[in-house]
Amino acid sequence: MHVPVYPATRRVDVVDTMFGHRVADPYRWLEADARSDREVAAWIVEQNAATQTCLANLPGREVFRARLKALQDHEKFTVPRERGGRYFYTRNPGLENQAALLVRDGVDGRDQVLIDPNAWSEHGTLALAEWAPSDDGALLAYAVQQDGADWRTIRVIDVASGDVLGDELAWARFTTIAWAADGAGFFYTRYPEPTAGDAALAGHAVYFHRLGTPQESDRLLYATPDRPELLHFIEVTRDGRYALITSTPGVQANSLVVIDLADERWPARTVVDHFDAEWSPLDVAGDTLYLLTSDGAERRRIATLDLADPEAAPRPLVPEDSAVLGDARLVGGRLVGTYLADVKTELRRFTLDGRPDGVVPLPGIGSAGGFQGHPDVNEAFFVFTSFNAPTTILRYDVAANTAAVWAAPTVDADLAHIAVEQRFYASKDGTRVPMFLIRRSDVTGPAPTLLHGYGAFGISMVSFYEPTLLAWIEQGGVVAIANIRGGGEYGKAWHAAARGDNKQATFDDFIAAAEYLHAERIVTPDGLAIHGESGGGLLVGAVVNQRPELFAAALPGVGVMDMLRFARFTGGRLWMGEFGDPAVEAPFRTLLAYSPYHNVAAGKRYPAILATTADTDDRVVPAHTFKYIAALQEADPATRPHLVRIDIQAGHGAGKPTAKAIEEMADKWAFAAHWTGLKVEARQ
Repeated sequence: MHVPVYPATRRVDVVDTMFGHRVADPYRWLEADARSDREVAAWIVEQNAATQTCLANLPGREVFRARLKALQDHEKFTVPRERGGRYFYTRNPGLENQAALLVRDGVDGRDQVLIDPNAWSEHGTLALAEWAPSDDGALLAYAVQQDGADWRTIRVIDVASGDVLGDELAWARFTTIAWAADGAGFFYTRYPEPTAGDAALAGHAVYFHRLGTPQESDRLLYATPDRPELLHFIEVTRDGRYALITSTPGVQANSLVVIDLADERWPARTVVDHFDAEWSPLDVAGDTLYLLTSDGAERRRIATLDLADPEAAPRPLVPEDSAVLGDARLVGGRLVGTYLADVKTELRRFTLDGRPDGVVPLPGIGSAGGFQGHPDVNEAFFVFTSFNAPTTILRYDVAANTAAVWAAPTVDADLAHIAVEQRFYASKDGTRVPMFLIRRSDVTGPAPTLLHGYGAFGISMVSFYEPTLLAWIEQGGVVAIANIRGGGEYGKAWHAAARGDNKQATFDDFIAAAEYLHAERIVTPDGLAIHGESGGGLLVGAVVNQRPELFAAALPGVGVMDMLRFARFTGGRLWMGEFGDPAVEAPFRTLLAYSPYHNVAAGKRYPAILATTADTDDRVVPAHTFKYIAALQEADPATRPHLVRIDIQAGHGAGKPTAKAIEEMADKWAFAAHWTGLKVEARQ
């Protein structure tokens, strides 16, 4: 692949002076919305054309496309939710652009398609997002997502007849849906209708919608006008008595408010009024609310709250452990905690008074969780998955402590010959960091390697079945997944160690992973590609500026690339708790030191780079990637290609049609294979 002559990108004389620094922003004009700015729209067309011309010559592109299609062609299920004897879950038979919502009467009943979003649009760009059945299973509220955007429109369907009711609620975003016990309506969260010129989001609030009434009549349940940046999430207890509202500034911490719905005034009782720790409601047994919290426990613990006592404070129940408690649920009279020990799942049982009661058996080493069930019903469901085991739904008999397969796909892959290994390496400051290596069992020597990471927001990179990675591994490549700091693999401290002013630790860990792969001769010389999306896109962009010589290719996807202006767009200011406020001098200096856009420099030998984004991504707006790639093309026009692939009618990732996802991954892997020397051959 040759380096193309890039389309010209206009530079403008924009310089901000911040804390004595003159910060140039020559591509500021690319922040305009392509849907209303013709120059940005034309720039997208030209860049996409240049990229597609380069990618068209890659011999591995068609091979990866065909193989990714075959690997994705298997059933995919979600864990069923039982309401009123009906079981609701989603299923994609294989290559449908969107999963359909199914319902069956009784656990062994016949499946019926209740909602099929594939019929909503020609190219699958309308997706089913959040959904919730009423307590009796008679009605179901669901959210519709368009073009991958975070905005939602909520509708309601009658389950028995399949008729869609006239209720239609706009401006929902980052919402849960929680029904009132009598099924007369439901709670949800939304923003005010945007007005022209709005760039950032504010004013999230919880409303109650009574069926058959217009949205303008919805009753406000909870809002924080003094803190307009907060996000609110609502749950309703099983008996319908209490609404539980958690509010967060965007980091892993929240306040907690309980509202007694039996009182017509809906009075709010603040249980936790600060943002120093997580306080996540788990479930209710009688008047006891079970809570997961990181308060005084960086790896989390379980507490209880007596809802009948308005003066009660949370009381400790299950103490912190050396493993990280990720979630817990009440099912069949037991409390089941999902723990992470060295990035591997353990399911531990407890009695409702907090005494240990054994573990739930798992099919192997991997990840499990997502429990659905009732506190007083013996039947529950959960999911199990791993790098070399397809995602499977298990039906759990709580009393017998046995789990049986409820739904499992048949996949077109030789998983018996996929080897998974966990290693530990030392980062720059000596911190011991885990890393998974996945490869064919017959690949024992150095091989082109795809290193993947994230390292932000306390999100853990756990083992899960990912067909797209198998396409790389089947060709003889290695996949390495580094559990770097900034994630949640070892709890709150692991996250905090690479948050805010400590963010460089994330990049140091990832660079150390690359050095380890080279030193241990796991990767071939000049055979390392790196990949990450969103916060992982930031990671990739930062490390190629800091250590470009380590990498042959880089694939930053939907990345946060302008760390001085991220808070100005859509929900970007929700990330200030993670990255810091660029309007404050100390965080500004930290952010400027690693911001991918601002640290592109001439004279470096950058790897081949294929950045990806989407035109309607309203989570991380595409301007981040536009400005970054324009700077790269200007600084390094002649060594290796620096391309951008811009998906049209697509967003940050959720809801992306299967066909679009396959096309994008085929382009990424073919590009990385070419520059790492991975020989790609069609399957015999």
